[in-house]
Amino acid sequence: MSENYFLDRNRKNLRQLNTVLDDLPHFCNIYFVGIASRTTPLTRLNYARDLKIFFMYLTNFENKFLNKTNQDIQIEDLNKVDSLMIERFVAYLMSYDNEQGVVRSNADRGLARKLSSVRSFFQFMFDKEFVSSNVVTKVKMPKIIKKDIIKLETDEVDELLKTSETLQGFSEHQQKYNERFIPRDNAILALLLGTGIRVSELVGLNVQDIDFKYNSFKVTRKGGGQAILYFSDEIKDILIKYLDLRDSFKLPDTEKALWISIQGKRMGVRSVENLVKKYAKVSAPLKKISPHKLRSTYGTNLYRETKDISIVAEVLGHKDVNTTKKYYAAISENIRKDVADKVKLYKNEKN
Repeated sequence: MSENYFLDRNRKNLRQLNTVLDDLPHFCNIYFVGIASRTTPLTRLNYARDLKIFFMYLTNFENKFLNKTNQDIQIEDLNKVDSLMIERFVAYLMSYDNEQGVVRSNADRGLARKLSSVRSFFQFMFDKEFVSSNVVTKVKMPKIIKKDIIKLETDEVDELLKTSETLQGFSEHQQKYNERFIPRDNAILALLLGTGIRVSELVGLNVQDIDFKYNSFKVTRKGGGQAILYFSDEIKDILIKYLDLRDSFKLPDTEKALWISIQGKRMGVRSVENLVKKYAKVSAPLKKISPHKLRSTYGTNLYRETKDISIVAEVLGHKDVNTTKKYYAAISENIRKDVADKVKLYKNEKN
């Protein structure tokens, strides 16, 4: 693997995309070429997978498409699709068998994403005048039920970090297994909690991305852009301890990854997710904690300290402040509290 995690990831996604495209009607290539300049390979891969399910539904359940394969469908056949078909497709997505015969289901967010993929496809084909109308716009998006945002409280953050340092609460066997990697695990948790970076940004870090002179590091953001983020002296000390451990691994000079697995390779997203879950299960057993929940924790705490939503959005790499408001607990609540005494009922305070 090359030292550039993100290039490797994009190449892998492009290979998978080409495989999925082979299972779609041939004219779908027009769409994926058209959106290539404004989407990531991962986004296009997800669109392709959603469209594959859509066309498989048409050829298996809609009379106008029965006895056809995806490859038999011609571009003019898209005009046979009506809004009722789309509504039946959404209903189908609630519980269906995939190609392997495994039952899949979608809740509100999954339904909305798949419908959004189909809508984007038809909008593109309509704009290019391959279809007479975008019938998908006649179908309302599923209502997404707002869920309570899970995050860690201050004492729970302290407990999580202490658990990763002491392994208290783990069995004797688990302690022996995890003991060697205490500095690594503690550093990963500290960086997630202390900077709010995404797990994909974290696993993509190389050693040379860290600059201890300025307590900064370079991350590749969602979408491919890069940014310089900063960390505290507290995190600096934790990172230095981990790098001492990393130096003891006697890795080849070609291995530039900052975070190294037991196998001596770059850690992946799933490995970090499992790591976070492992420690959180002991320190906060009633909460389902993931790296994204640690990001939520950081975003919420940063807002509480700064009272500035634009600062939080900038640090977290959100292009839209509304995204920040939507996903970070207590921000809206704190805003409402802050203005509680701004409007006075009396001209002068009552004695």
